[in-house]
Amino acid sequence: MSLHATEQLINWRRELHRNPELSNQEFATTERITGWLQQGDIRLLPLGLKTGVVAEVGQGEPLIALRADIDALPIDESTDRPWKSQHPGVMHACGHDIHTSVMLGVAHRLKQQESSLPGRVRILFQPAEETFNGARQLIDAGALEGVQAIFGMHNAPDLPLGELRTRPGALYANVDRFIIRLHGKGAHAARPQDGIDTIVIGSQIVTALQALPARMFSSLESVVLSVTRFSAGNTWNVLPQSLELEGTVRTHNDAIRAAIPQKITALINGIAAGYGASAELEWIAGPPALINTPRWAEFALQQAQESGYRTQVAAPQMGGEDFAFYLHQVPGVFVSIGSASDFGLHHPAFDPDESIIGPAVNYFSQLAPRALAAVDHDRQ
Repeated sequence: MSLHATEQLINWRRELHRNPELSNQEFATTERITGWLQQGDIRLLPLGLKTGVVAEVGQGEPLIALRADIDALPIDESTDRPWKSQHPGVMHACGHDIHTSVMLGVAHRLKQQESSLPGRVRILFQPAEETFNGARQLIDAGALEGVQAIFGMHNAPDLPLGELRTRPGALYANVDRFIIRLHGKGAHAARPQDGIDTIVIGSQIVTALQALPARMFSSLESVVLSVTRFSAGNTWNVLPQSLELEGTVRTHNDAIRAAIPQKITALINGIAAGYGASAELEWIAGPPALINTPRWAEFALQQAQESGYRTQVAAPQMGGEDFAFYLHQVPGVFVSIGSASDFGLHHPAFDPDESIIGPAVNYFSQLAPRALAAVDHDRQ
């Protein structure tokens, strides 16, 4: 794309970066995206969204979709960039400002060639990816109605510029959260025999949970269980009566995902009962595994090579992505594009290279009409 157009997208990205907003609070972000789309006379769909924007370019059938996420994270930025966040405690530490700028560029590029598009391209500027409920909001609003394939991206700070990866099948994991609550008996710390010590019980549960992936499931399966919060007590000389543990489980296999809550419940009840305590599990299901359609994964890699990217088949990852909800509705693919940051996603010093924007716009601008042609060929 032209130097002028790339500079404009970088300026828009920097404005978004200076003004990040958390999930479901992206009101000013929505206004900015709306205004930038309207500058190009790009059609907006009246879906009644609280935040987020859905735009469309082209006419007739078939219809494909592209997606960008727009929300930020509750992180205090530690970079020294002139465009660093002006909102203390809120930062685009995942690069959604990059994704948004790319898809803004694609929308404007496709608008310029609208008369030659062999169908319609719907572009979703989605809120609330970080809280895993934005995709479902757009699905419920009708953003996927009529869509025959969907494509999305995430910048990858661990990959060099100019590299694109994806894979057929499972790319990202099922993401689930758990809270374990223990109930014992409080006592003076000098007389532990008078109480039921939730700290000791909770510590044993943490240790036992680590054996669950390795000893209750095949070592050939990908299972990660991490305890991330251990909360109990409020002073130094009292054994706390209650305790909470919190964490996450990541899997690719749906049968294993379904079995884990029962196994955790049996484990914590057994340990707690041995001490005369009680335990309960709260299981909070997150997004499912992101499963790329093999046909579209191969298509995306081929188009990337033709666009000048170095490509590789990605290894399965244990992170989560609510783009998975779209792929459970329609076929499509999600790709990773190198952004070469010294610090990773969700880090306060995350600083992706803005040079990712121009080539990514070129890529999706070429992919979209070719995907429309491929879908049209399938219909004939």
